[in-house]
Amino acid sequence: MRWRPGLRHAWEWLGVHDLFRRGRQLELMHRAMGFATLALVTLAPLLIVVAAADPMVRGGFASWLTDGMGLSGRSARELTDIISPPRRVIGTTSAWSAVLLAVFGVSFGGSVQNAYERIWNLAPGPWHRIWRQATWLVMLMAYLYQEVATKAALHGAQRIALSAVSGALFFWWGQRFLLGAQVRWHSLLPGALATLLGLAALRAFSHLVFAPLIVTNALSYGAVGTVLVVESWLIGVGFVVYGGALLGRWFCERHWPRHHTE
Repeated sequence: MRWRPGLRHAWEWLGVHDLFRRGRQLELMHRAMGFATLALVTLAPLLIVVAAADPMVRGGFASWLTDGMGLSGRSARELTDIISPPRRVIGTTSAWSAVLLAVFGVSFGGSVQNAYERIWNLAPGPWHRIWRQATWLVMLMAYLYQEVATKAALHGAQRIALSAVSGALFFWWGQRFLLGAQVRWHSLLPGALATLLGLAALRAFSHLVFAPLIVTNALSYGAVGTVLVVESWLIGVGFVVYGGALLGRWFCERHWPRHHTE
């Protein structure tokens, strides 16, 4: 058909084919699934302990998770029911267990760092840069904490504005920090903004799709069904975090054809 050459030309002009090719080379979906698995196994237990130790935020880790997924009502209650009460969690966590949780959390930061390095075609950082992963992990928990802590204090446009600014700053700084300042600030901004927009879209999708799915899965499969929905949401988060950074680099090379590394 006559319209096919024009469509192919527009596809090539937009560079979408190149973006998909980079996603395949990065194994984006595979990395997103790895992100979800590590987040559930290594990061979630650490966040549970941190949330349980905080007397200011009620609901413990459940409130962190329901806020991130945009859940409310029955779906939020179903998710809260499968998470241990804060007092029981903090009472059964030893100092050694807390150290192990921190070490496992750092491995999660190392996975994110490795993905960023692959996206920007940089050599893996030396082992002694583990302090960057630990610092990034602390800042991640601080970012998540302020998101939950401001839920009751701010509403509407005020909270949206604060979440947008803090999210953009965290993902902008996070890429720069994990990459050891090897990529210029201006080159990392599009990726940070793309990640923020993607997470906002994922939150809306979660509210519309995952919220009712949690209720039906809880009735059909119990706690396992709820965990599967949370894991699916985490896969989406990983896809957005890595895909946003990848989209940011693609955008820079298409529209800001300058030297991006330091």
